[in-house]
Amino acid sequence: MAGPNQSKPSSNPPRLPPQSRPGPLRCICIILLLFIIVIGIAILITWLIIRPTPLDYTIEDAKIHNFNISSNNALNATFNLTIKSYNNNHKVGLWYDSMDITIWYDKQMLAFADVSPFFQRKRNETTLHVDIGAMATPLMTSVAKKIKNDRSSGEVELVVKLNARIRFKVGAIKSKHYEMAVDCSPVVVHFSPATPFDRVHCDVDV
Repeated sequence: MAGPNQSKPSSNPPRLPPQSRPGPLRCICIILLLFIIVIGIAILITWLIIRPTPLDYTIEDAKIHNFNISSNNALNATFNLTIKSYNNNHKVGLWYDSMDITIWYDKQMLAFADVSPFFQRKRNETTLHVDIGAMATPLMTSVAKKIKNDRSSGEVELVVKLNARIRFKVGAIKSKHYEMAVDCSPVVVHFSPATPFDRVHCDVDV
């Protein structure tokens, strides 16, 4: 028997503090996050199923006009390039949002030009005719000497580089932006227009 000062154990369980229900703003954030995750997974699955094939780039023709090196080693010239881009994908188109082309000789850039944005459809061959001018480009003494020797020999070996910001388009879906780098070398350009040009296949990295 319990003594007069002993209390009986209570049969009622302890009360838990009331839990707050998530507010409407938190619910909206969760729904938006789930929506973004689902869209991302859908794009990834589409990408893996289609899996774009590599792009092909070639230099079909290259010429030099108005070539001149001044007494203070400044280069003036116009480079005429014919570049072909092959999109061999059956389901993927490409948006070229920006593209620049640079011409290099012995690790020195000689000329630079921008190409207007364009869209390349699937299974498409696009030809770019580009005129790139070198306007009083200052040359290092060693570079000027080498180019003068090449001018005497009748041909010069150049490097042509393309850098582009592209997006892949599958149906109505567009991918994020990717950086594309194209390296074409050696591009042997003859000073005599009568000498035929040998096509150059380029390395493409996306």
